[in-house]
Amino acid sequence: MRVLLQRVSSAKVYVDGKLKGSCAKGLLIFVCAMKGDDENVVNALTQKISKLRIFESSEGKMDLTLHDIGGEALVISQFTLAADIKKGNRPGFSSAANPQDANYFYELFIANLKRIKIPTQQGVFGASMKVELLNNGPATFWLDSNS
Repeated sequence: MRVLLQRVSSAKVYVDGKLKGSCAKGLLIFVCAMKGDDENVVNALTQKISKLRIFESSEGKMDLTLHDIGGEALVISQFTLAADIKKGNRPGFSSAANPQDANYFYELFIANLKRIKIPTQQGVFGASMKVELLNNGPATFWLDSNS
């Protein structure tokens, strides 16, 4: 699984011009399920995200978790995180999970965040979406279960 975290002051996602999800201070999380992912991978990544100290303390150090700041999450499915651009000029996506598995792991990822008491909203799996965000930092973090 590949996950891109962006620390945000706010974020919103729209589908067909309608607001589908939003978050205030917290994380905008882009998620891509990969071939070979399983529930253990999803569980490990959601636990890791809940414990990451990537928010600034009053001393200006990254020392606080999403829980510590009372933050929220907005989760977006983004299959293009599986892109392989080593050869040619058109990205390949053969390492991405099939849509059925990807949707299952996406929903599990969201359920896990909610289970550990992170207020979470989401986009629509597989939909064309417009995402607005106000970066905080900017601070962007890449998590890959294979590295």
